[in-house]
Amino acid sequence: MRRRDFFKVIGALATAWPLASRAQQSTPIRRIGVLQPAPEGESAFRDWRMLFTSRLRELGWTDGENLQINYRFGSTGEAMSVGAMAKELVNQHPDALFAITSASALALRQYTLTIPTVFVQVGDPVAIGLVTNLARPNGNITGFTTYDNYQIGSKWIETLKDTVPGLTWAAILFEAGNPITSQFMPAIEAAAAEQKVRLIPVPVATNSDIESAFAAFPEGPGGSLVAIPGPIVVRQRKDIVTRALQRRLPGIYPFRLFVTEGGLMSYGPDIGNQYRLAAGYMDRILRGTKPTELPVQQPTKYELVVNLKTAKALGLTIPPSLLVTADEVIE
Repeated sequence: MRRRDFFKVIGALATAWPLASRAQQSTPIRRIGVLQPAPEGESAFRDWRMLFTSRLRELGWTDGENLQINYRFGSTGEAMSVGAMAKELVNQHPDALFAITSASALALRQYTLTIPTVFVQVGDPVAIGLVTNLARPNGNITGFTTYDNYQIGSKWIETLKDTVPGLTWAAILFEAGNPITSQFMPAIEAAAAEQKVRLIPVPVATNSDIESAFAAFPEGPGGSLVAIPGPIVVRQRKDIVTRALQRRLPGIYPFRLFVTEGGLMSYGPDIGNQYRLAAGYMDRILRGTKPTELPVQQPTKYELVVNLKTAKALGLTIPPSLLVTADEVIE
């Protein structure tokens, strides 16, 4: 290369570098606000959030690079209310919002009808007024429901009946004031009547109610436990499964995470998958899709998880027919 041509190339590159740098700097960083009523360190929600952010990375969004995620978490002590946290997030004018549970979705809706919002872990978004139509939400919000229907309650009773010899009663542990309980009960009651199982409703209103709830359970054989999902029940899952083992009480739970903590069985939706799917919706919204174009999705996969170590501790033999159908067996 001739000396004159060499300096022309160097000059062209020197001119191009600042332009490329300015172009890169001008790429806007997108911002997401995340609202979670549970504390930041709550292990279940932490693991689910990691699935959300890892899926976003796979789709090209990395927090701290082309994405900024602002979190607001609940607390076990004195803390800002969910409503106040929602208002604070909305006032930051993010590009999109991620609502974890019904409480977050409802709180965010109070303060914005325009910022695109994706929710997860919502029981019935139509019933609580988040959307009017699942197939085509007519507002700024869409997402993923926890259940497609509440007939799962009958499966809980039937599975216990198949597993526990001489089953005569089932304590129904639920959160007082949680409207989702009434959705599950018709199927639970119908299955219990058919299987000749007596139901004993046991409500809890605070974290500290778990001890007194177990004290109210009948003594003696033939019993079992059904845990209906709710914030307190999920948060206190370790205490619940520990007390159930101490009482030698076979239990069936709504999510896999109860079984990994020592619970006997769970049958319910794959919540982690919903967080991954929610990241897909968030990606599409950040690229210009409107929430009205994204239908609210209901779970299509339910998983049965069995803990054989717990079964042995309880002196139970899990029927082979149940093990064959289990999605996961923990040994």
